[in-house]
Amino acid sequence: MDLILLAKAVILGVVEGLTEFLPISSTGHLILVGDLLDFNDDQGKAFEVIIQFGAILAVCWEFRHKLLSVASSLKTSPQSRRFVLNLIIASIPAMGLGFLFSKHIKAVLFAPIPVASAFIVGALVIFWAERRQLHLSPSERAIHSDEDLTPLDALKVGLAQF
Repeated sequence: MDLILLAKAVILGVVEGLTEFLPISSTGHLILVGDLLDFNDDQGKAFEVIIQFGAILAVCWEFRHKLLSVASSLKTSPQSRRFVLNLIIASIPAMGLGFLFSKHIKAVLFAPIPVASAFIVGALVIFWAERRQLHLSPSERAIHSDEDLTPLDALKVGLAQF
């Protein structure tokens, strides 16, 4: 057994586990840590895909009641249909740009410098949004759950994923 490979896998697993449920990019952290560990070859990329698949399964498990409720009531519930519609709308910007520019995105953006730069910009945006939130009236802060999202809000969420 290759102990160095095992150590790298454990470190990346911990990074994925710590960052998946936070409002930060687990993929970006895997890119940075993988680069620091010199684990960004084909084997490292395959590991990232597998570990993120596990994280996706964990998210599905965590939200299983919501997902099953939506799936079982899709034909009868306007709220479930709106949830699915908003999910589709929020996904369109990333899917569209990914489809059009996937090779360029992988070649340019999946590297340590662009990822670290995006973290800094993202942190500044989060700080700005948090400060802005303090100055809004309660009626202006009306979104408390996914059920409060309008299709326009879903599009804004999708656009913010960049």
